[in-house]
Amino acid sequence: METPVLDTLIKLMKEDRISFHTPGHKGKDTLIEWGRYIPHIDTTELEGTDNLLEPTGIIKKSQEMAAQVFGSKATYYGVNGSTGSIYIAMSTITNPGDKVLVERNCHKSVYNSLILNRLEPVYVYPNYNKKYNLFTGIRPKDIEEALKDHPDIKAVIITYPNYYGICSDIEAIEKIVHRHGKILMVDEAHGSHLNFSNKLPISSLKVGADIVIHSTHKTLPSFTQTSMLHVGSDRIDLDKLRDRFNLYTTTSPSYLFILSNEIAIAYMMDKGREDLDRNIREIDRTIELMNNMARVHVFTGDSEDNTIADIDRAKLLFRVHGITGTRLNRILSNDYGIDLEMADYYYGLALTSVMNTKEDYRELVNAIEDISQRIKEERIRELNIDLLRPDVCKNIYEAYYAEREIIDIKDSIGRISSGFIIPYPPGIPLIVPGERITLRIYDYIQYALENKLEILGLIGYNKDQIGVIK
Repeated sequence: METPVLDTLIKLMKEDRISFHTPGHKGKDTLIEWGRYIPHIDTTELEGTDNLLEPTGIIKKSQEMAAQVFGSKATYYGVNGSTGSIYIAMSTITNPGDKVLVERNCHKSVYNSLILNRLEPVYVYPNYNKKYNLFTGIRPKDIEEALKDHPDIKAVIITYPNYYGICSDIEAIEKIVHRHGKILMVDEAHGSHLNFSNKLPISSLKVGADIVIHSTHKTLPSFTQTSMLHVGSDRIDLDKLRDRFNLYTTTSPSYLFILSNEIAIAYMMDKGREDLDRNIREIDRTIELMNNMARVHVFTGDSEDNTIADIDRAKLLFRVHGITGTRLNRILSNDYGIDLEMADYYYGLALTSVMNTKEDYRELVNAIEDISQRIKEERIRELNIDLLRPDVCKNIYEAYYAEREIIDIKDSIGRISSGFIIPYPPGIPLIVPGERITLRIYDYIQYALENKLEILGLIGYNKDQIGVIK
């Protein structure tokens, strides 16, 4: 039998590429040599190994130690990624039919949870910075106004930091949410490292968020699919949380993932803080060198944009003028063996962790300098990616489960979408189930297609069809 997956992964391993993407371990060992233990420790619930779904022994102790490290009232190891932890968190803080305030540029798992838990969303939109073609922060006053307009909102769900490392004013948001007596849930998937350095933005747990989700595999040295769910206040019903944990977690949780979470924290407490400080120094130097190159710009903020409270420097967001971000990504991968976390129309994003080395940064700097000198500058068509505000005609979960039909996009104007339409960039839903497709939205889709942007949710071989409610 052929083994195409194995063959490709072995090839990838032998190439010894430079990783500026997930997972945060970057293919390196930390406190232990994983190769010596796998597959021997891939076990199940035996005498003495405890049970993640009902922990009373070693897993309970490990999670309690993690809670002490992060300053939470309770911490739970997730083995279904942050997606699973978000499902658990949202079903804990709400009941079916509840109304929640959601950041429109949230992760797809939040939208999935709206459907699974039959919730009614109210959206708050991020600022669109036209100067830098970026979605930046959420205005605290927009949250205040939404809570006044919808006093029956049960919880507020915020992403912090966002994918690009941009942080909204989480301290102001926390005060507003709790002054209105609501629960604050923070998807801090990209911020599990923030707790380990005072040179980075403050962790939302430290400002009083009620429930926080971390993707340990993104910025800590942990395996893909690992996460943590932290309880930050007494507003969270722990009995209900344990029940929802059992509802959404596999009955065969991986001990490799459980251990990987534990080892990642142990590493950070042992030597990770020192490594993180070293990394930040290398990042600052990299930013300085790249910003001194012709055509190259690393985004470090905008003093005129008051929605940016802070920036996580562990995420290097940069562009080379005259080259689209997607093309830049391909060049780095194919010609230099450097893999980025993400690329959109304008930018490339290098996601760093404590496991990146001085040599990694040097190779990135050298590659960008070479590209800026070698690749001819082309005229890049200006692309406005600001979000439209669709008309909500039907609740998201009702629309998702409604009977649908597939039609050509050109015939969809005036119809109600039964699915998601998500252009990249910016990776934020243009349309979610239950929203009306207007002429402006149709034109936006065509504009994005003409500029060769990836659009998730279109159907058919030529991606010219869409699902609508019958």
